[in-house]
Amino acid sequence: MTADLSAKTIVVATHNEGKRKEFAELMAPFGFSARSAGEYGLPEPEETGTTFEENAFIKAEAAAKATGLPALSDDSGLCIDALDGEPGVYTADWATQSDGKRDFGKAMQRAEDAMQAKGATAPAQRKGRFVSVLCLAFPDGTAEYYRGEVEGTLVWPPKGERGFGYDPVFLPDGHARTFGEMESQEKHGLKADGSEPLSHRARAFQKFGKARLGL
Repeated sequence: MTADLSAKTIVVATHNEGKRKEFAELMAPFGFSARSAGEYGLPEPEETGTTFEENAFIKAEAAAKATGLPALSDDSGLCIDALDGEPGVYTADWATQSDGKRDFGKAMQRAEDAMQAKGATAPAQRKGRFVSVLCLAFPDGTAEYYRGEVEGTLVWPPKGERGFGYDPVFLPDGHARTFGEMESQEKHGLKADGSEPLSHRARAFQKFGKARLGL
């Protein structure tokens, strides 16, 4: 199969349940039939890259080669200015415990402790951004990338129980509620007027839709 999406079938190269749900919601308007890498029983590849693009490619390429279908992967993370861009590509690693499970409550506390150690207490000192890079990979080895970012402020204590990951401590610019307090449609919904959606992942998907589907 070449770099063609006409069959409307795609593999979502993720084993993260939170991301799987967001992908399903974001892909629904595009009419794709999608199954996750986990549903295919694929192993989770080791993410050895040092950039979001590299890690997204590792996951998407592995799924595309294993299934013979186009695969879409996302590598995303939180980049905090006061921490010189950390945790960045290691965002999920900060939540990973010795037993391999992830505890984002502890990860958010780790980020807060690190900011406090840097003296980043005022809102202006606590700026950062969520970054999402989508990689669309094909069995023939070709790949495309779509990047979305959203700026915001890191707040404490965490607010809200929606979303996943670091959402409860991220207050997007121009809003009074964290991602953790927002309904998914407000956070991810693609705008009918074509204007930019709110979340980093939705912004990356919007670019994917425009480039690949003419939306």
